[in-house]
Amino acid sequence: MPVRVTRVGRRAAWCACVLAAGLALAPWTVAAAADAKPDAKAAAADTGAAEKKSDLELPPLPADKTIKQSVKVGGRSVSYEATVGVIPVRNAKGKKIAEVVYTAYTVPGSDPHRPVTFAFNGGPGASSVYLNMGAIGPKRIQFGVDGDAPSDAAITKDNPNTWLDMTDLVFIDPVGTGFSRSLEDEDATKKDFYATEADIKYLSRVVYDWLVKHGRLRAPKYVMGESYGGYRAPRIAYALQTQMGVGVNGLVMVSPYLDPAAIGDGDALSPLPWMINLPSMTAAHLESQGKLTPAAMSDVENYVRTQYVTDFLAGRSDPGAISRMVQKVSAYTGLDPSVVAKLDGRVDIGTFLREVHRNDKKIGSVYDSNVTAFDPFPGSAERQSGDPILEALLAPTTSAMVDFVTREVGWKTDAHYEALSYAVNKAWDRGDANDKPVADLRKAIGNDPNMKALIVHGYNDLSCPFYTSQLILNQMPGFGQTQRVKLSVYPGGHMFYSRPASAASFKADAAAMYNAK
Repeated sequence: MPVRVTRVGRRAAWCACVLAAGLALAPWTVAAAADAKPDAKAAAADTGAAEKKSDLELPPLPADKTIKQSVKVGGRSVSYEATVGVIPVRNAKGKKIAEVVYTAYTVPGSDPHRPVTFAFNGGPGASSVYLNMGAIGPKRIQFGVDGDAPSDAAITKDNPNTWLDMTDLVFIDPVGTGFSRSLEDEDATKKDFYATEADIKYLSRVVYDWLVKHGRLRAPKYVMGESYGGYRAPRIAYALQTQMGVGVNGLVMVSPYLDPAAIGDGDALSPLPWMINLPSMTAAHLESQGKLTPAAMSDVENYVRTQYVTDFLAGRSDPGAISRMVQKVSAYTGLDPSVVAKLDGRVDIGTFLREVHRNDKKIGSVYDSNVTAFDPFPGSAERQSGDPILEALLAPTTSAMVDFVTREVGWKTDAHYEALSYAVNKAWDRGDANDKPVADLRKAIGNDPNMKALIVHGYNDLSCPFYTSQLILNQMPGFGQTQRVKLSVYPGGHMFYSRPASAASFKADAAAMYNAK
């Protein structure tokens, strides 16, 4: 019996590195107690708690450290400064409640109007190492393609597709990721940092504080987010616009988790989740045959928004509906028709990732289903292994980033670097803000007729499928967004930028936005 593990696939979207309101102008606050003075017992309890907390007091983080480096881009050498630094987060009373660590690459002595891009990864619980050393930073380490392994050497090389020749780069690690840390107890940390609304509030303030600290308020500003960072990006941009007093020139959303509500449940009555997944499954099948082209993809995209929806909703009221679905879905995905028939034409992500590689006794990654690992329990009725990409990239990326920070830059700390924190992800309060990214994107674009947005995906990504973004853009108002909001889809998966050709295409699309007047 095929395993229906759509929920596993959806949970992975939240755990990605890759893959969840109204703001106050004042510093982000911890929930305050009542204004009345505490009684003696409460004061004593507070004192005891403080004394207990002092036993666990963390050593201070190092002072900001900067080194000079260079990278070859497009045949020329670009000299830059690499800085590892700290931005404090304070509550309304001025008490420091967290320390956010960032890595910045800036070209010294440049025009004050040189763009600066703030980059966030996702999870929640992911550090920014993936965009930094995988996509747009000046150094990169290979990960995210078939054949990568945890024991791969943690050696970085110059990134020929870095964006440093067109923008300064600031990679921000949210609290609980990288070396960033809360200075509060567990309950306060959850409330102030591990929740969708609080996350947007303090990270918006961190961007503002970095701009002030480095005198860059006159610079063109861009916000970039990957996966759940794609949830963050439009919301941070809107908060900067309307609460922080900082205009944003452009947004870059990489494999974004834009509409949690659209994902739905594996047994959803709505056809939407099944519509969203089928094009990415088809792309993986076409790529395996060397037939992946925009024209081939337009065929399945047209099918899912027409005949597939009709047959899905007809169900057993039309004797031929399910058989038509089985025939078409089998052809698009390459799965055995008998398997698709058992599922009534509704192929969930977990089944696809296992069945498409079953003959090889391998399992595909939710981030790129053509990236595989051997299934350690091929005879098990249920999948019992982790994700091939997620588990292969953690070791080399962590080692490479820590080596860069501590050895190359010389920012010494004995704290552990959290490239991907499952503890943060588990503690996260997702609230009821599912519709906020799209709403804030609309409002941010609507507020500023000069603002632009670039949404990018990999065809094979099943954690944040590209067709979600396509449907969102199809429903966007027409206030100039067709000229200012672009969707590009490249060969590859969630981390399509691991493929040199896709990374180059991504940079070319971004350059067109950054340079547009």
